[in-house]
Amino acid sequence: MDPARRLRDFKPAKGFFVGIDSDGCVFDSMEIKHKECFTPMFIKHFHLQAVSKYARETWEFVNLYSKSRGANRFPALSRALNLLRTRPEVIARHVAVPDTRALDEWLARETKLGNATLTAEVKNGNHALANVKVWSDAVNACIEDIVHGVPPFPLVRECLEKIRARADVMVISQTPTPALEREWAEHGINQYVEIIAGQEMGTKTEHLKYAATGKYSAQKILMIGDAPGDFNAAKSNRALFYPIDPGSEERSWKNFHNEAFDRFFAGTYAGEYEAKLIKEFDARLPEKPAW
Repeated sequence: MDPARRLRDFKPAKGFFVGIDSDGCVFDSMEIKHKECFTPMFIKHFHLQAVSKYARETWEFVNLYSKSRGANRFPALSRALNLLRTRPEVIARHVAVPDTRALDEWLARETKLGNATLTAEVKNGNHALANVKVWSDAVNACIEDIVHGVPPFPLVRECLEKIRARADVMVISQTPTPALEREWAEHGINQYVEIIAGQEMGTKTEHLKYAATGKYSAQKILMIGDAPGDFNAAKSNRALFYPIDPGSEERSWKNFHNEAFDRFFAGTYAGEYEAKLIKEFDARLPEKPAW
């Protein structure tokens, strides 16, 4: 069965729709996941020990501190390996960074970028991706082992309660669904959402398209997120976007709770107000690394 079928079959119960990203948006989990799980497994499984300092810096730039923040792990892996390969320090050390040809070919034709589709690809004979699967499985195991007790940002619960009273709510993320379900249940906030959509159900753009576009007025669809990918998903579907600014998450949620929430439901969010927030958000993350 197509995992995205649940999104296509979703029927509105209220007149508004709010999609919410999870990592870095609802939970302060981006740093611990990437620094304690993704990066060590990146260095280990792609044999980058000799340039671990630069591998760590590159991974964190791609996934935390640039405009690709919050991207699906597989395109992020390709970008990190290709950026690392060109660094003068890595070239000087004669370290062989794995090429991404097989990964890029798979990324070009697969839309549901998750462990299930990757596993099927490897089982069907694409052994060039076997190490990517080993790495991804190791990341998942590490996250399950380490990432616990990370609560939602202050005021998130209160915001979810307010949103749920007036809108259909859905988690829209590129994290694997089992991890999302575990984290939202751990803190008792899964009760506020209709569906938890992870990477297995497609891209964030597809999540919004299947679940909301054409079912609600575009001005009554809001995406809340902390990464440019969340913004792109919203605008690709002509929806509104509310940014949770990286580094100022508490302030962002306080502003949503005290002001932006009411504007959205009153129909006064779009236009100058939204544009100001997006401009400030866009300025926070660079496109290119400083090195």
